[in-house]
Amino acid sequence: MDICHVPGRFPVSTLRFGHVPQNPGLPRSQTSPYWPYVAAAGGSRSETDPSGPTYRNRMFFLGMGFVAQFFAQELKNQGWVVSGTCTSILKKNELGEMGFDMYLFDANEPELVILLPSTLEIMKYHTHVVVSIPPVVGIGDPVLQHKELLRSSLTDGGNLQWLCYLSSTSVYGDCGGAWVDEDYPTSPASELANLRLIAEKRWLSLGDDLGLSTQIFRLGGIYGPGRSAVDTIIKQGALSEGQKMRAYRKFTSRIHVEDISQALTASIHLPSRRRVYNIVDDDPAPREEVFAYASDLIEKKWPGRIKQSASQSESLIGKGSRRGKKRVSNARMKKELGVRLLHPSYRSGLQSIINHMEEAL
Repeated sequence: MDICHVPGRFPVSTLRFGHVPQNPGLPRSQTSPYWPYVAAAGGSRSETDPSGPTYRNRMFFLGMGFVAQFFAQELKNQGWVVSGTCTSILKKNELGEMGFDMYLFDANEPELVILLPSTLEIMKYHTHVVVSIPPVVGIGDPVLQHKELLRSSLTDGGNLQWLCYLSSTSVYGDCGGAWVDEDYPTSPASELANLRLIAEKRWLSLGDDLGLSTQIFRLGGIYGPGRSAVDTIIKQGALSEGQKMRAYRKFTSRIHVEDISQALTASIHLPSRRRVYNIVDDDPAPREEVFAYASDLIEKKWPGRIKQSASQSESLIGKGSRRGKKRVSNARMKKELGVRLLHPSYRSGLQSIINHMEEAL
């Protein structure tokens, strides 16, 4: 692949793209992402269905989680049609109220898996797809269980051009604190990490079969508004299993959700085939350093807000054996995608989060 250096960064708000040709094999009324649903219902075209000789780009999120919701809102603000899947009626209704067209899919619920063929039929009339459903122990990638159905459905017409699978830097395993890039040998240390690696290879293979621009994004520890060390300290909530594991690492690579959105935007502007990118900031740091900084920010903004004993503080930060893990390089992301980080360190990211918090907290 030719290396393309793009100076500066792509602002998250700059998400407009050119005209996407209509599928010549379908009548214009059938090029809508909603057409199969409308046709099945015997109704008219959706009010949100673009019409005329040009129409908006359309993004489909397989798994509307934290990252997907953030990026989806950025896209929607720029006039994209945004759809996706979620696992519950409650979530479907919440996201529907935000203006997204949602479909149910849950690998653990057989009755929802039955809906997958109709969801795939909808998905293929979108132009872009982000896959952010994590693997499931004992199942693997929930969507790729249906790989042949996926391939046959997406091969038959449609407008799909670009696909990105959101993976994790956990695929590298424990590298003893070494700096690792995308060419560093992968050595998953857990079943979930191994399933991530398997899913990466299978999504790349499917992208090849479908002739799509396909990328893998290996994300560091994701944080952002509502999901950060600042939020954890203020809420005094129980740590997730992932947080507990990270508590004992000497180095943890992180990435702010705004910078993930930047990278996704850049990748859409600069499509490529079978490219893997580490999406992390410049400053892999131990958990206790991050939490100490978050505590200082909270104390400066709201003196006396943190009222906890030393033992409570230690339970949040974590103590134990200090495994090296790894320091993940983002050089390829910067060089090939031209991403200039908004938050090159957790310091900038946490400061931004606390700056936007209300006194009512």
